[in-house]
Amino acid sequence: MDSFDIFKKLSVGAKFKKPEKTAINLEDDKSSAKQIKIKTVGDRVPEALTTFDMMKEAYSLSPVLMENLKNSGYTVPTPIQTQAIPVMLQKRQIFACAPTGSGKTAAFLVPIIHHLNKPLNKGFRALIVSPTRELAKQTLRECTRLCEGIGLRAHTFTKINKDKEKFNPKLAQKFDILIATPNRLVFLLQQEPPAVELNNIEWLIIDESDKLFETGVRGFRDQLAIIYKACGPNAKRAMFSATYTVEVAKWSKKNLDGLIAVTVGNRNTTTTTVEQDLVFVGNEEGKLIAMRDLVKKGLSPPVLIFLQSKERAKELFSELIYDGINVDAIHSDRTQQQRDNTVKAFREGKIWVLICTELMGRGIDFKGVNLVINYDFPSSAISYIHRIGRTGRAGRSGKAVTFFTNDDKPMLRSIATVMRDSGCPVPDYMLEMKRLHKNTRRKLEKQSIDRNEIRAKPHRYHKPNADVKDPPSSKSKKESNDKSKKVKVKKNLVSIIHVDQTSKVDKKRKLNVSKERKVVKKTKKSSV
Repeated sequence: MDSFDIFKKLSVGAKFKKPEKTAINLEDDKSSAKQIKIKTVGDRVPEALTTFDMMKEAYSLSPVLMENLKNSGYTVPTPIQTQAIPVMLQKRQIFACAPTGSGKTAAFLVPIIHHLNKPLNKGFRALIVSPTRELAKQTLRECTRLCEGIGLRAHTFTKINKDKEKFNPKLAQKFDILIATPNRLVFLLQQEPPAVELNNIEWLIIDESDKLFETGVRGFRDQLAIIYKACGPNAKRAMFSATYTVEVAKWSKKNLDGLIAVTVGNRNTTTTTVEQDLVFVGNEEGKLIAMRDLVKKGLSPPVLIFLQSKERAKELFSELIYDGINVDAIHSDRTQQQRDNTVKAFREGKIWVLICTELMGRGIDFKGVNLVINYDFPSSAISYIHRIGRTGRAGRSGKAVTFFTNDDKPMLRSIATVMRDSGCPVPDYMLEMKRLHKNTRRKLEKQSIDRNEIRAKPHRYHKPNADVKDPPSSKSKKESNDKSKKVKVKKNLVSIIHVDQTSKVDKKRKLNVSKERKVVKKTKKSSV
């Protein structure tokens, strides 16, 4: 009995055909740049430039910037860079959507550095908004490399309380580029007087725009509105993301003048360099068994494991730490220093397996991640794309394994569709499952599934020490004491039962006597 037969038995009432694996064949002769389609929408779209030398000739890029690009490992522009860099070099506003690991960060940093040219001591002139502190620090590192020898200085907020006390507009004059998360930036903007001024902003970059435009507790749309107003009307705006959402596209089309939309490849798909597998594990206990099977077969680190909550991340960590795996966990309950140390250790290879939540699913670039394991099924196709986008970056190969149970059936079809569009083999029965209504899908995306605790069954226990034995005299004493206790208990029970029975008999007698008295009284009255 294979996984399909098990899944079919658990899916009562559904009709499935026997799975036939289908895959999209890609031509090996063509280069990756030609295979990927680049779609542009807008007026007077600039020509895509396929080499950095062409960009240098057409837009007079600084030789120092060109040298920094080569030192950072950029020899040939990626598909998104061939189109996005010329658009921004012409000071056009852009909405760009490209797969994970396709070089979007350099695509907006190069035009910004070119336009700012040199430090002017006017304060921040470019603002990059990122959803997480880890992504902001990563962008800062890449920006620092590209600005080497040019004189431009970038800054990000590390400790908010210290920044609130020490940071002020005068101190900010020595910086040119600000990289910040929405909540921290809004907090400093709302101080009296404001600790940060954004009047001189020339470029506003929204990185991971689909995440930042979400509403509710998980989104940052309200914070973005405050930042948008603080930058003033003259700032040019650019939206970058790995996934396409209708809300961001509509907003950009309505509010950005002369907008050019750039889409690389098919919308909301993963890179073709990632091998993707779906594994049916039955239930929550089956996940731990499947995880340990992967470990027995041999993991090629570094490995990322994604879970839906920090509580479950802690539970899995407490299980795997006993299996002799070099593992650590990162989540929002850990301090910023602990998170930074964990990320640094993972980058340096001191940690082989990193357990994380959606916190690490956005934009973080770990070099050479070989395997991504979705221990908990992602809540949406967009979440799935960002999770497995941590592997197979910059043309490297990678693998992604996703566990699913019977509770994950509603979202299975959308994930299978993403896999099929990326060229991975998918069983037909998954694609034939019922499509969810839009409202139902949105509810499921916001509400995480209530899952059982991650732990091995039966519970861990300490084995008794067989070498230590009681002397025979002490054993006989214990046995005699136990027997006497049992006899006493039996006697007490018998006495209690006897008392209960006698009390019941007494109650009946009393009732009968009272009834007889009443009858006698009635007869006397009638005779009178």
